[in-house]
Amino acid sequence: MKILITGGGGFLGSRLAAALRERDPDAAITLVDVAFPPGLAERFDCVTGDLASQKILEKALARDTDAIFHLAAVVSGGAEADFDLGYHVNLDGTRALLEAARKLAKPPRVVYTSSVAAFGGELPDVLDDSTTPAPQTSYGTQKVIGEYLVADFTRKGFIDGRSLRLPTIVVRPGKPNLAASSFASGIIREPLAGVESACPVPPSTGVWILSPRRAVEAFLHAHDLDSSAWPTTRVVNLPGITLSVREMVEAMGRVAGKKALALVKFVPDARIQGIVETWPVRFRTERALEMGFKPDHDFESIVRQHVDNEKTRAK
Repeated sequence: MKILITGGGGFLGSRLAAALRERDPDAAITLVDVAFPPGLAERFDCVTGDLASQKILEKALARDTDAIFHLAAVVSGGAEADFDLGYHVNLDGTRALLEAARKLAKPPRVVYTSSVAAFGGELPDVLDDSTTPAPQTSYGTQKVIGEYLVADFTRKGFIDGRSLRLPTIVVRPGKPNLAASSFASGIIREPLAGVESACPVPPSTGVWILSPRRAVEAFLHAHDLDSSAWPTTRVVNLPGITLSVREMVEAMGRVAGKKALALVKFVPDARIQGIVETWPVRFRTERALEMGFKPDHDFESIVRQHVDNEKTRAK
């Protein structure tokens, strides 16, 4: 089996690659990204460059590629801060990838990562799969356009696509990034490491959350589902859990103690608040659950997963 993962140098992309390798040691897995962490190129075929480049796509995408996992993106805060870069990567890159996939020997199965940033504006208290996307950011707009492109290329028989609207993924390891949701990991990751974390939103702010482990499981499950499981629409809201920032920090404190709690400082940032406030926090996800996608049980278990993963990485 031949597989391409865009954004393969990121933490979700690299975890997905490892999971695919574990279940199929003989799979030919190619990763595309603008940079890769040390050691990844020793285990996978890594192609460094701009996804919107025809040259890069020709190098990365074998004619007999079976599956594409499209994770590459300029994150929310970055896409909002740099309008041209966001559209170049998130829209032009997606379009270029789908056009390249269209030319393969047979229609590949394509898993596209979208976001709950697809929603905004006047929203019901609880969203479901019938809620119309109305993004209020450039990032959300780019993701919704990507969803429509995946659906239309599928309708034409060029690909077998399926799009997943991801909740906020917590806890992301490593350093903070430009995502407006970066604080959601920072208020857990930094205190656990004994470092102070500035939270730009109020404690009452709600967040729709999924763990990295469940996200990777969702990518694999979306790929494995037969096309008949997506009869009317090619996009689904993934199940998650809703928590306030206060509840997240309290759960972290139950794992790490009061000293860790004291390391979270609330420092308002109007720009971040303005973006985050447009995102929905409560969903009914009956369709996703019926399709076999799974949420996390509770946030404390997510925190413990992160602690265990960091211990494993440190060995």
